[in-house]
Amino acid sequence: MTGRVTPEMMRQYLRMYLVLGSVNCIVEPSRVVQDALAGGTTMVQFREKGQGALVGEPMIRLARRIQAECRQAGVPFIVNDDVELALKLNADGVHIGQDDESAASVRERIGNRILGVSAHSVEEARRAILHGADYLGIGPIYPTRSKDDAKAVQGPAILREMHEAGIHLPIVGIGGITVERVEEVIGAGADGVAVISAVTGAESAREAVEAFIGKIRCATERIF
Repeated sequence: MTGRVTPEMMRQYLRMYLVLGSVNCIVEPSRVVQDALAGGTTMVQFREKGQGALVGEPMIRLARRIQAECRQAGVPFIVNDDVELALKLNADGVHIGQDDESAASVRERIGNRILGVSAHSVEEARRAILHGADYLGIGPIYPTRSKDDAKAVQGPAILREMHEAGIHLPIVGIGGITVERVEEVIGAGADGVAVISAVTGAESAREAVEAFIGKIRCATERIF
């Protein structure tokens, strides 16, 4: 990557953002990714966390398989939290939470790769922007069982609050987002949706993603 991703391109990447690890999937994770990419997923985050998560070489092998699927599809591959792993794999970027290494430090280490930061308030969002974030992950918007460490539910109002406070960095909503809730999330100001269980737990990841894409398109057209 020769330069930082533009906000316009980042918004496109965020439209249908799949987040997953082995503990979230009912079938082999790289198969889920392959099917989701065929359905139109625009970015993938490898988040290998939770009880029973892989570590060491098995974790690295899974990350490489998922990364290979993303490269073949021309879709960015993001690593959650683990900067060392992201650099080892030459991943397209890193996503960090508020309890992880500081955004300023991660930006320094990853250069021009994509940097996503979870934010739960306007103050956290402003700090992330100051420290070099390319996008913000805002949530959990709705209750979620996919993350053991999820913060308090924010509701779509937090997305409107960000816009009213002048936060113009690309934003993705995350947490309990289903197809039925897409229009509410996009309508409140998100550029896209980040999804775990609604895709990884679906009978067909491809069909689930296609349903999300259809709703996202409708919601976006309604705004413009």
